[in-house]
Amino acid sequence: MSDSSLSGGAPMHRGPYISMITNRTMNLLIRAAMLFMVGVFLALVLNLLQVQRNVTLFPPDVISSIFSSAWWLPPCCGTAAALIGLLYPCMDRRLGEPHKLKREWSNVMRCVAVFVGINHASAKVDFVNNVQLSLTLAALSVGLWWTFDRSRSGFGLGVIIAILATLATQLLVYNGVFQYTSPDFLYIRSWLPCIFFAGVITVGNIGRQLALVNFYFQF
Repeated sequence: MSDSSLSGGAPMHRGPYISMITNRTMNLLIRAAMLFMVGVFLALVLNLLQVQRNVTLFPPDVISSIFSSAWWLPPCCGTAAALIGLLYPCMDRRLGEPHKLKREWSNVMRCVAVFVGINHASAKVDFVNNVQLSLTLAALSVGLWWTFDRSRSGFGLGVIIAILATLATQLLVYNGVFQYTSPDFLYIRSWLPCIFFAGVITVGNIGRQLALVNFYFQF
């Protein structure tokens, strides 16, 4: 008996296991792409705030616009956002730590708004000294974690990634890629780890919320 008679002339379909793997891969890619775009958007907005306040100085030949002031910054932030946003729900599943707060897009949007507000405060508000500014931003960042996350894994990842990002920034400043106008801690601003921590918590919450959305594809 021929193969055609066995199949009855009907087109061959992928098995359910292959379809499940394909849908899971597509979901992962879509989430990564959306997180990348979020990271790029936040990088452009926050970089504009810092440049307007003259907190950071880039070489004069590339300061003509916000897009050319640091062309490498948005892609780097987008890649970091994609990795962090995918890592957070993965860690939740691995550790079996349930989310303590109700997951809604309204909470995620509020978290983003608070994060942008913290950055705005670091760029616009005049404090008496850098110690007061750093302590204030540290309190706000921890408050953001407590309000929108409260997980031990979220706090731990936020601290670790903030330290690594701060070290990477120090290397960039040391090599003359850009500089801070008034560095007060090893070539950088002392409040920078607080900004990184708040950003990690924010992107992690976006990644967790996207993980609840199932993009289904029929193959």
